[in-house]
Amino acid sequence: MNNISIVILAAGKGSRMKSNKAKVLHNISGKPMLYHIVKESLKVSDDVSIVVAHQKDAVIEEIQKHFSNITFIEQDDVNFPGTGGAMKNVTAKNSHVLVLNGDMPLITAEALGGFLHTSADIVLSIFDLEDPSGYGRVKIDDGEVSYIVEQKDANEYELAITHVNAGIYSFKKEVLESYIPRLSNANAQNEYYLTDVIKMAKEDGLVIKPLLVDEEHFKGVNSKVDLASAEVIMQERIRERWMSEGVSMNLPHTIYIEEGVRFEGECLVENNCRITGESLIINSIIKSSSVIEESTVIDSDVGPLAHLRPASYIEGTHIGNFVEVKKSTLKGVKAGHLSYIGDSEVDEGTNIGAGVITCNYDGINKYKTKIGKNVFVGSDSQLVAPVEIEDDVMIAAGTTVTSGKVAKGSLAISRTKMRFVEGFYYKFFGKK
Repeated sequence: MNNISIVILAAGKGSRMKSNKAKVLHNISGKPMLYHIVKESLKVSDDVSIVVAHQKDAVIEEIQKHFSNITFIEQDDVNFPGTGGAMKNVTAKNSHVLVLNGDMPLITAEALGGFLHTSADIVLSIFDLEDPSGYGRVKIDDGEVSYIVEQKDANEYELAITHVNAGIYSFKKEVLESYIPRLSNANAQNEYYLTDVIKMAKEDGLVIKPLLVDEEHFKGVNSKVDLASAEVIMQERIRERWMSEGVSMNLPHTIYIEEGVRFEGECLVENNCRITGESLIINSIIKSSSVIEESTVIDSDVGPLAHLRPASYIEGTHIGNFVEVKKSTLKGVKAGHLSYIGDSEVDEGTNIGAGVITCNYDGINKYKTKIGKNVFVGSDSQLVAPVEIEDDVMIAAGTTVTSGKVAKGSLAISRTKMRFVEGFYYKFFGKK
């Protein structure tokens, strides 16, 4: 690992998100935006800390679901508000400290490379923007940062500067230890600013180098508009990653794939599909407009217009259009169309006809359906759980199975006798 510690500032409320949820917990591609930053940070350093305040318990709980080796530092945002206040209780174990923001989910380990090998006392990230409106300007002279000026304080000359502060900093550890205790909140916002460290360090003759970074990787998320924009970029990365691994995609820009999804072998994902959670797809075809949630699909084809809900395991199986599967295991099965299979185990050679429903819920409890090998379930049948259908059984079309067990080799049929009422049509509609 590099001799660098990483501190992620994740204490803010994010009021511009217009949400009761902490900003850093808003999802991008199925994971909180803070998750993406932590994942990439751990590729760079084994000493990663997160500064928390607003909804700190929820932030800590969510990140601990995914990572076990993170230090959490609670900010006293009442007495020490602001980015400088967030660093008051930080203790880094390495010689350099890289300070990231918790609302930059598009950062990658590669994009952080420029901060890792430098002899400067401070490295300040900058964008070069054609329209710098709204950003603090960074004055650079002879390859070093001279000062930062906020837009509201800038004169006409400074407003023309196109270098702006991107908000990521690398400090020598001793720089932070020296200047953080000296920060003052004597300003209009009564906050402690990390940028004041740069001002004091420059006055003392320390070397402050600018690092030009690209806006895509260091894009901040401050609103739902920003969140949607970041999602587009993250999805492009995820799809490109899997296509480079050999996954075929039709009209990839129409496909949504979450961070936890994995593919193995020869796979095809057709247009308009959505694959979420920790789904695993192996040597399978996901046809157009299908949804796969937290499920495993092996040597199978699913769709078009099919829905696998969480905890479904599909192997060697054909799932056709308008079939919904939930919390079920299907091995070597054909379910061609218009069926619901929930809380079930279905074994090889079995055919599920059109309109078949496993009735797994009585309004209070869920019950299981077990279907053996080589079972033919005729169209428009209902299997009222709990029920077990043994091997080599035929269920006649239109049958409602309510028995606890259907014995091997038998036919199950339940139909009312057909009858005809002559002249009923004319009587009902008042016609002759």
